[in-house]
Parts: sequence; C-alpha cells; structure tokens
Amino acid sequence: MIRLPNLINSFAQMYPLNMNFWEIKSNSDFEICTMQAFHYQYKNNSVYRSYCDLINFNSSDLKSIHEIPFLPINFFKTHEVKSFNEKEALTFTSSGTSGSETSKHFVKQVKNYEKSFSTAFNLFYKKPKDYAVLALLPSYLERSGSSLIYMANYLINESNHPKSGFYLNNLEDLKDILEQLEKEKQPTILLGVSFALLDLIERFKFNLNHVTVMETGGMKGRRKELIREDLHEQLCSGFGVSEIHSEYGMTELLSQAYSRGNGLFSCPPWMRIFTRDTSDPFTTLDYGMMGNLNIIDLANRDSCAFIATQDLGRIHSVNSFEVLGRVDNSDIRGCNLLVY
Repeated sequence: MIRLPNLINSFAQMYPLNMNFWEIKSNSDFEICTMQAFHYQYKNNSVYRSYCDLINFNSSDLKSIHEIPFLPINFFKTHEVKSFNEKEALTFTSSGTSGSETSKHFVKQVKNYEKSFSTAFNLFYKKPKDYAVLALLPSYLERSGSSLIYMANYLINESNHPKSGFYLNNLEDLKDILEQLEKEKQPTILLGVSFALLDLIERFKFNLNHVTVMETGGMKGRRKELIREDLHEQLCSGFGVSEIHSEYGMTELLSQAYSRGNGLFSCPPWMRIFTRDTSDPFTTLDYGMMGNLNIIDLANRDSCAFIATQDLGRIHSVNSFEVLGRVDNSDIRGCNLLVY
C-alpha cells in the first residue's frame, strides 16, 4: 500500500511545475506545487543540489514538504543561486552594511515578481488605483538594485493618482500632501522605512483617518533599533492612527507577507513560514515556539524556493506569524527586522 505523501512525491517528479504559483488556492495545491518546485530546483539549481548532497539528503526519500531542506540565506551572498542558465533579466541586491557582502537575487522573468507582489497586494488590500501611494524610502532610493523600490514604483504607477510618488528628504512637501489627502478623504498608503517615518513625526504631528501607515522596518544604521511594540507605539501617536501596518520582505524573496496590525503577518497562498530550532537547523518546531524562520516562497521558481533565514519568529497558525528579531552575530539588513 502506497501512502499519500509518496504518491505526491511521485506525481511531483513526473509532472513538474504545471501550475502557476498565483493559481494556488488550497493546501493540496500548495503541497503539490511545493514538491514540484523541490524536484525542479534539485535538478536545475547546482547550488541547492550541492547543499542537499552535503547534508546527505536523498530526494527519493522525500515523503512530505516538511522534510524539504532549506538553503541557508547566506548562500545568496556567496553563490549564484539560480535554477536557469540563461542571462537574468534583472538582479536585485540587498543593502548590506558598510564593508559587508550583499545578497544577489537573479531574476529570470520580471513578470513573476510583478505577478507575486501585485496579486498579494490586491489580496490583502485593494487595487493600487484605489489609493494614493506615497513612498518614504530614502535609504533604498539612494542605491540601485532594490526590489522594494521596484515594487513601490510599480504600485505608484498603477495608482495613477497625481500625488502618488517617492519622497526622499522633502518631508515638508510630504506633510502638506498628507494633510491635503486627509482633507479630501482620499484613501492613501504611506509606505516608509522606519527611521524616515520617525523623522517625519518628530517634525510634524498628524491626525490621519484615511491614511494607512505601512512600515518596512529597519533603521539602516540611522537610529537605534527598536522592538516592534515601541516603534509602533511611537508611530501610532505621531500619525494619529490606531494601527501600524507592516510589510515583510527581503531581497532573497519574490513575495511579501503583510501585517494589518499587532505585528501578526499573513502570507499569500504560495508562501508559507516554518520555525526551526536555533541550535538544530533540521528540527522543525511546533506552533507557538520561538525559532528561526524557514520560508517556502513558490514565486522563487527560478532561484530557490526554500530559504532558512536568520530571523527569529513564532508561528501562530498556518497563515499567521510574528517576527521577533534576528539571531546574534548576523548583519542587520532587509525589511521589518527589529532586534532586542
């Protein structure tokens, strides 16, 4: 008698990647597509295949998605993590810190990234055309290769509102526009890096009822890092809002998770979070236990869909998690990473 997980594994090997990630609707869809992605990348991604061989993982023994190895995220700094041989269409790079290596994410098809973030945005919010989109992302605008800037620029263009746009250091103009949009009762999203949002509310106070404030985390060396509760308390007070929304993403992912308050994030259907033991990278933890975050991102079809991050977090349910910080001795970079 053949058990169901073995059937899924056999099916995945026979019929690789026959569903687009954005078409995933159910848990069974996710599991089948995950198994297909594993076999595709095990075959076509030499870095991932070498890592699996190094830890003595035999793909024929795979019975469940919970047994799939997660590639340590640092490999994006030291290797070309690609599941294709052609020239990449675009390369995203991390911000890094002074003197540190940066991660590189080689993107074969830009349309997959656009499909991922646009579909997720529509899922958690509305279509961009329903908002004015204001981006306060100075540290990202000051360099090239940011996937967050690419996403924000796309949303701004799709918004098509005359006041939508990027703001670098012109906080006075941003204050006037926020007050004007609030007066017009225009639904607005203010997407900002944490230190810049704090800079704004230190200069000006607001009482916003029609603006969603969404932080991407990170002080980028401009300010002392804060735990989420302290950061959100300050932002709520300064902007006059009851909740602060958050976006969780990173250079190595083509998908984002969103929090609409209380620091609890939800993933789109093609993305899932697990926790692993901080002292044993091959032990998966139960719900409610704090550990390092492992991420399956099926939008990463052409790189690696299985990433072991350096973030600390806790899973509350299949589609609910929180980010608690970052492991010691790892560089502070990326989005929404607050440390104790």
